[in-house]
Amino acid sequence: MRILAIGDIVGENGVRKLKQELPRIRQEKNIDFVIVNAENSAGGMGITTKIFEDLLDLNVDAITMGNHTWGKKDIFSFIDHPKLLRPANYSKGVVGKGLGIYECKNKKIAVINLIGRTDMNVLSENPFTVANDLVNQVIGDVDMIFIDFHAEATAEKIAMGLYLDGKITALYGTHTHVQTADEHILENGTAYITDIGMTGPKNSVIGMDPTASIKRFVTSLPERYKLAEGDCILNGCIFETNDENCRVEKIIRINMR
Repeated sequence: MRILAIGDIVGENGVRKLKQELPRIRQEKNIDFVIVNAENSAGGMGITTKIFEDLLDLNVDAITMGNHTWGKKDIFSFIDHPKLLRPANYSKGVVGKGLGIYECKNKKIAVINLIGRTDMNVLSENPFTVANDLVNQVIGDVDMIFIDFHAEATAEKIAMGLYLDGKITALYGTHTHVQTADEHILENGTAYITDIGMTGPKNSVIGMDPTASIKRFVTSLPERYKLAEGDCILNGCIFETNDENCRVEKIIRINMR
């Protein structure tokens, strides 16, 4: 099987880029299952009903979120949709879910969404203990487990990969919007990449207008971010698994500029 994970969609232009490219990628690369991170899809913060419906129309299989999960109030009207996942280590009792189990080609695929705690400014439960509990909950009942770890610190992501090595199929990072070139299979068989990148404006500072971003760094004064305009890139990663043992045999980065 081939599972495609698409990096953080940034803004409506990022959504448009996904609409343009996903059908072709799906056909040319023989994609079976698609996971998309959409926490920045609506104006750079959150997701709206329209964008959510657009993603459903693209037959996306799972939609993950992150620190901007609650950026648009629309989400409360579809938070319980089976395809939508918010970080599983948000505080107990929060609406929504962080684990979804889906069927594809007679395989059961578990998708888990987690958020990091290092430099994230989000109060959350320990992602390591939550991940361990969820993996132990589904292991043996599913064929594959994929984790979108939405985190800032590369060290936290690497540590999580090693912590779960051999227990899950793949762990990939999101949030930093810059695709890393460290894709590899860990010692015990888990596929890993620190960040799969973003789908959004190419001439930008991680999706935002460069002028506002540079001004913040130069002056140290507050400046409202705004989305960049222009052509978009599409970043993602294909995990190719062995149909017999459901282990990842090949990791293919996608960087469409």
